[in-house]
Amino acid sequence: MKFVWAIATHRGMVRESNQDSVVPTSGGTGPGPLLVAVADGMGGHAGGEVASRIAIETISNGSATRIDERIVDANEAIAAESRADPALAGMGTTLSAAEISQDGTALIGHVGDSRVYLLRSGILRQLTNDHTLVAQWVAEGRMTIQEAAVHPQRSMIMRAVGHGRPLEVDLIEERLLDGDRLMICSDGLSGMIDDELIANLLSKGTVEESVWALVEAANSAGGHDNITVAAVDVGS
Repeated sequence: MKFVWAIATHRGMVRESNQDSVVPTSGGTGPGPLLVAVADGMGGHAGGEVASRIAIETISNGSATRIDERIVDANEAIAAESRADPALAGMGTTLSAAEISQDGTALIGHVGDSRVYLLRSGILRQLTNDHTLVAQWVAEGRMTIQEAAVHPQRSMIMRAVGHGRPLEVDLIEERLLDGDRLMICSDGLSGMIDDELIANLLSKGTVEESVWALVEAANSAGGHDNITVAAVDVGS
């Protein structure tokens, strides 16, 4: 299959720096295999940036292992760096990664509240589950999706890469079809605009035009966080 991908990242309208990391670092075209991933760092002024960078570097190397295994390796690498430098103690990152083979099979590894979406025939579907407190409450029936969207603790992460303890990685397999558009984003996008607007903007224009339209929409809504969007068009 043929893949066309585009990347957009911005520090937003409030944050002084961009602690998101992404791979690839620029757009391109090719037959695959293709690794696309977004990491949203947390942990102080420098810690978040270091954690997300280590996560992306770790999963981008060692292709002999499966994507979820490389995310576990990233967890250990970040924890080791935290132990070596007290200034980085407690740092961590979300990490959502899709490894796409030449036949269109996407193996997705996911930890945190960055998201992987699939747009197919105009219908947007979230492939990942948010590892947040409010998402857990919604799953337990203690809160509605609408209530979770405005809850003051909506960004409280329950699972992150780098905190040292044994890490559970969600592993999802999805067969991509001709005409699909796959997107990975940090919560700087999904926390600022709803899925209806995401679907609307993701479905318009080239993949390059759509990722920047999404970033602009998040900034127009306030841009309270760093925003990173990586999208892939699938063709035969």
